Amino acid sequence: MESVTDLSLDELGSLVTSSNNLIARVLEKTRALTGGPEGIDQHQVVVERAAYAATEARAASELLSIAALDSRSKKVATAGIGEVVTRMRHRIDAILPDIGLDEDDLENAFSASERAILRRASSEDLVRSVGAETIQAGGSIPWPLDDMMVQIRDSVREFAEAEIAPEAERIHRNDDIIPEKFIQSMSELGYFGMSIPEKFGGHDMGMLAMILITEELSRASLAAAGSLITRPEILSKALIKGGTKEQQSHWLPQIAAGQLMVAISVTEPDVGSDVASLKCRATKAVVEGESGYVINGPKAWCTFAGRADIIALLARTNPDPKLKAKGLSLFIIPKDRFTGHSFEMNQASGGRIIGKADATPGYRGMHSFTLNFENYFVPENHLVGEEEGVGKGFYLQMAGFAAGRLQTGGRATGLSQAALEKTVEYVVDRTQFGQPISNFQLTQYLIGRMTAQLSAARAITYAAAEEMERDERKASLIAAQAKLLACDIAVDVSQQGQLLHGGWGYAEEYAISRYVADSNVLPIFEGVKPILELKVIARALLAT
Repeated sequence: MESVTDLSLDELGSLVTSSNNLIARVLEKTRALTGGPEGIDQHQVVVERAAYAATEARAASELLSIAALDSRSKKVATAGIGEVVTRMRHRIDAILPDIGLDEDDLENAFSASERAILRRASSEDLVRSVGAETIQAGGSIPWPLDDMMVQIRDSVREFAEAEIAPEAERIHRNDDIIPEKFIQSMSELGYFGMSIPEKFGGHDMGMLAMILITEELSRASLAAAGSLITRPEILSKALIKGGTKEQQSHWLPQIAAGQLMVAISVTEPDVGSDVASLKCRATKAVVEGESGYVINGPKAWCTFAGRADIIALLARTNPDPKLKAKGLSLFIIPKDRFTGHSFEMNQASGGRIIGKADATPGYRGMHSFTLNFENYFVPENHLVGEEEGVGKGFYLQMAGFAAGRLQTGGRATGLSQAALEKTVEYVVDRTQFGQPISNFQLTQYLIGRMTAQLSAARAITYAAAEEMERDERKASLIAAQAKLLACDIAVDVSQQGQLLHGGWGYAEEYAISRYVADSNVLPIFEGVKPILELKVIARALLAT
C-alpha cells in the first residue's frame, strides 16, 4: 500500500493549482452575482464564504511553497494543505446554488487523482503521524528559516521565557498593568524600532523579523508582551507615509527607543468598524496664544491609553458628514503616564481627557480604555502631515492598520504555538487507563490537526510579511487574509487544547485557560472578522 507521506510535490502542486482554479471560478461567479464590490451588502453570506475560501486557497499555496523549501516540513505542510483545501471545498459547497454552480462543478474541479491526493493529504494516518511527531518534539514544528531569522527567533524566545513568561499568569489573574521592566528590556533589545528606518534610530530588519519577534513575545503572553510593539508599529507606518520631515525626526527616534509608548484611538462607543462615520471632532483654535486644535468627543477600546505617552487619534476636522473619510485627520496627542484602571489628564487651559479601563475576561495587562476628550488642546504641528495631512488621516491610519493586521497574524500564531506546546506537555504527563493519553490514537490525531492548522496560519502570515517587505500597498490583501485565518485558528487550537486538558483545562492553574480567554479577542481587534471578510478581503477580491 502506498504511504500517505509519499505524496510528491508535483501531486500536491496539482491539487493546489486546481484549488486556485476553482477559487478563480467562484470569485468570477460571485462577482457576477454582486456586480463587483458595490453589491457585497446584498449578498453578504455568500460573499463571506467566498472570501474565506479564497483565503484558505491562498494558505494552501503558501504551504506548498514550504513543502518545496524544506523536506523536514513537507509532511506537516501536506497535512496543512489537506486541512485547508478540505475546508475550502465544504465552504464552497454551501454556496453552489447561489453562484450558479452545482455539485458536479465542484467535483469536476478536481480530477479523480487529485481527489485521491486530497484524501491522502487529510487522512487519519497522515494526521496522526504528524501528531505523534509533534508530541515527540514537545510541540515544536519544523520550519524553514535562514540562519539570521533563526538567531532572531531564538534570542527573543530566550528573553521571553526568562522575563515575560514567569509574570504572565500573575498579570492575567490580577489584571495588573505590564511591568515597566518589560518595556525597559524590550527597549534595550530594540523591539520597538524593528521597522523604523535606521536614520530615525530603528533597525529596519524587515517585516519577517518583526513577525518572529511578535510571535515569540505572544507565545509568552499575548497581553503582557505580544501586543506591545503593535501600536508603535501602526503610528510609525503612518508617520513614515505621511508625516512631515520634522515630525518624523521628532517622533520616530523616541518611538524606536521605547521612550514613548503609543496608544491608538480610532473606535468610538457608537461607531465600530465604520471608521468613516467617526464623530470625535478636532476644531481649529488658538489657546493661550498658540495655534492648534481642540479635541472633543468620546473614544472606545483604546488599548494602553493609561500608560501611553502619546495617543494616535483619528478625529473629524471637517464637520460635514457627507465627506465621511475625507473629513478625518490623524493627531498625535501627548499625555502623562497613568498606571491605574482610570485616569484624568488635565491641562492648564482647562482641557482634559477622562479614561476608564473596561473589564475584560482576557487580554489583560495593557487595559483597554473608554476615553472622553473635553476641549483638549494640541498644537497644529501634532496633526500628522500638518496642513498637507488635513483630511488624510483615514488613509494614513489604514496604512498603519495593514501592518497591524499582519502583526496580529503573528500574535495569533504565537498564541497557537503556546497552546500547542502546553497541550503536548499535558497529554504526555496525564495518565489514564494505565498509559499517557498521548498514546491514544484520537489524541495524536487531534494534536496532528492542531499542528496542521497552525502551519497554515504560519505559512500565510510569513508570506504576508515577505510580500509587505516587497510592496506594502499590494500586501494589504494577504495581510488581512493572514489576520483572518490565523486568528480563527488561534481560537480553534486553544479550545481544542483546553478540551484535551479535560476538567483542568477550565482551571486557572493551567495556562491553557488563559490562552482560550486571550484568543477570543483576536478575531475582534484590528478589524472585526465580518468587516475584515466583507469590506477588506472580499472588496479587494471582487474588484479585480
